[in-house]
Amino acid sequence: MSFTTNVKNEISHIYDNTSASRAELSAILRNAYDKKTNSLNIVTENSTICKHIYSLFKEIYNINIKIDYKNTRFSQNRLYILTVSTKLEAILEDLEVIDKNGIYKEKPSNYLLELEDEKRAYLKGIFLMCGSINDPKTSMYHLEFSINELQEAQFISNLLNEFYLNSKVTKRDKGYMVYIKEAEKIGDFLRIINASLAVMYYEDIRIYRDHKNMTNRLNNCEQANFEKSIISANKQIADIKYIKEQLGLDVVDEKLQELIKYRLKYPESSMQELSEIMTYETGKKFTKSGLNHRFRKLKDIANKLRDNKKRI
Repeated sequence: MSFTTNVKNEISHIYDNTSASRAELSAILRNAYDKKTNSLNIVTENSTICKHIYSLFKEIYNINIKIDYKNTRFSQNRLYILTVSTKLEAILEDLEVIDKNGIYKEKPSNYLLELEDEKRAYLKGIFLMCGSINDPKTSMYHLEFSINELQEAQFISNLLNEFYLNSKVTKRDKGYMVYIKEAEKIGDFLRIINASLAVMYYEDIRIYRDHKNMTNRLNNCEQANFEKSIISANKQIADIKYIKEQLGLDVVDEKLQELIKYRLKYPESSMQELSEIMTYETGKKFTKSGLNHRFRKLKDIANKLRDNKKRI
């Protein structure tokens, strides 16, 4: 069973107060109403959603709606078809799907979504009908709603953004997609629609993935630092060998001779490690910046010798 199905099953068992339930049902009918035929057939493969919608009609309007089903040719799932005919126009008008003249409304009036719980319920209804969400175990975070009309897609996006979810709208071959890509915002959406179990699962996986990614980044950073230290140490050793070949090491002062001794003894140590080793073995304080200063002196000596050799 997909993560989307699990979320929809969970929220289908949640029933709100009457005003919030009206907002939810409005969102559901808006995505099922056929403007060309003025008919309402709600189609779903999910039996739990089917029962939930049936219960909403029964609770709010005290009507029984017809439920048919059929098996599809290319899918093992059964399609459930809820047909509303009793009081259809009155219900559509009451839920702000059509106006008094029977004309489809691109978005519901403000009074239907005046309170926060009504807005949450509306988003819940939209998700039940046309929403999908990637399992957080997959390679990317993605929540989307497939919407037919641009104005309605923008309305839903604006409604999501009232909860600071940073949703966006993009054109598709057929209709539009309202989507959210940020992992934290998707988790917030699940909280908004009261999918508590889904939130716990989602956040557990997200935290695990974030921790794993952080560990990988740290390992990569450590590897990069190690390689950088090796390259730097090899350059220092090359300078030391060049000075030895051209002049001998006796010509440099005692401090640089001491540094040379420890660099050749510990060729793979980083500057920080080398300072700690020298401090421990000599009983004198050596800092990373102090060693850097000495290595710069060695580099200057080696570079001058190289320049002189080029002039000859």
